[in-house]
Amino acid sequence: MHRDEPAWWYAPAGDRRARLLSPVAAIYGWVAERRYRGTDSYRSRLPVICVGNFTAGGTGKTPLALLIATEARARGASAVFLTRGYGGRAHGPLLVYSNTRHTAADVGDEPLLLARSAPTIVARDRAAGVRFIEQHCAGAELIIMDDGLQNAALAKDLTIAVVDGARGVGNGEVIPAGPLRASLSFQLDLVDAIVVNGADAGAQLSTMATPHPSNSVLTSLRQQFPGPVLAARARPVGDLGWLAERAIVAFAGIGNPQRFFDTLRETGHPAVAEQSFPDHHAFTATDAERLLSLATSHQAQLVTTEKDLARLSGASDPIGAPGSNVPLAQLASTARALPIQLAFDDRDLGRLQALIDSVLVKRSKKP
Repeated sequence: MHRDEPAWWYAPAGDRRARLLSPVAAIYGWVAERRYRGTDSYRSRLPVICVGNFTAGGTGKTPLALLIATEARARGASAVFLTRGYGGRAHGPLLVYSNTRHTAADVGDEPLLLARSAPTIVARDRAAGVRFIEQHCAGAELIIMDDGLQNAALAKDLTIAVVDGARGVGNGEVIPAGPLRASLSFQLDLVDAIVVNGADAGAQLSTMATPHPSNSVLTSLRQQFPGPVLAARARPVGDLGWLAERAIVAFAGIGNPQRFFDTLRETGHPAVAEQSFPDHHAFTATDAERLLSLATSHQAQLVTTEKDLARLSGASDPIGAPGSNVPLAQLASTARALPIQLAFDDRDLGRLQALIDSVLVKRSKKP
C-alpha cells in the first residue's frame, strides 16, 4: 500500500519525530542488510544492469533505464526490461503488452512505459523473471533491471543509483525515521555509479533551464562515493509548440511532483494551477472531476507526466461503455503528457556510455 512520504523526511536533520523513530529505523536497516547478505544470488548468462535508488519514492529511474536501452540499441544490443511492477496485481513472470492487453492496474505504470521501448517482463521474483527472459526472449542480449538495488536475488554486472538532485537522501535516516531503504554507507557499497537527477551541473544542458543556487547533493555524493557521480537533468523532447496554445493546469502523481512542475516552468510555460498526488496514485472520479473543473475554469489544457497518463489510460472503459467511469475516461482523453528524457553533458554522457560498454563486452564471455 502506498504511503505518503512525511515532509519532515526531507527537513534538516534532528527532527524530533526522526529521533523518536530512530530505534525502529535501526531495526529496519539491520533487517534489510541481513536479508541482502543472506540471499543467494542467481547469475544470469546475460549481462544485467540495475537502475535503482537509495530512498523510498521516485527519483527518475525509469528515464535512465530507457536511456540505457537506447544506448544499448545504438551498439547493436537488444535489451529486455525486468521490473517488479509496483502498483500492479500481476506477480509474473509476465510479458507486458503496453496499452493493449495490460493496464496499470495489471502491471503498474512504469512497465507500460518501458514496454513501448523494449520487451518488458514483470516479476516479483527477480530470479524467476530472469529465467523467463532466458527461456522466452529470443535474441535478448542485455537485461535492464528497473529498481531492485536492495534485492540480492539477482547478481548484477552494473548497478547505478539515481538520486533526486533537489531532495538528495533527505535527513539521511532509514525508514521510518527517514527515506533511506537501508543505511547509506551500506547502499553505497552496492553501487558502481550514481546519477544525480536535477543536479546543478546539468542546468547548462538546456537553454530553458534556470541554474539552482546550490549543488550540495552532487558535491556531497562526490565526496562520499569514490566511483562516478554523474549529473543529469530531465529535459522535454519533441515539438513543444502546443504548450503555448492555451493556459496549463498541471498535475502529477510521481515521487517528486515539483520536479515536473519545475520542468514545465523551465520551458517558459508555467502552469496556472498545480495539483500534486502521491507516487503511483490511483486516480478517482473525484480527482478527475476536480481537475476537469480546474481546466474549465482556467480555459486550460491539462498536462501531466507520461507515467500518470499511462496509469489513467487503463483507469476506465471508453466513455459510454457499460459501467464506465465518465470523469476518469474524460480526463484520460483530454490530458496531454509532457515527454521527457534524461540528458547529460558530453563528459558525463561519455562516462555513462563507457559503463554500458563495459557490461556489453561481457556478452561474448558469458556461457
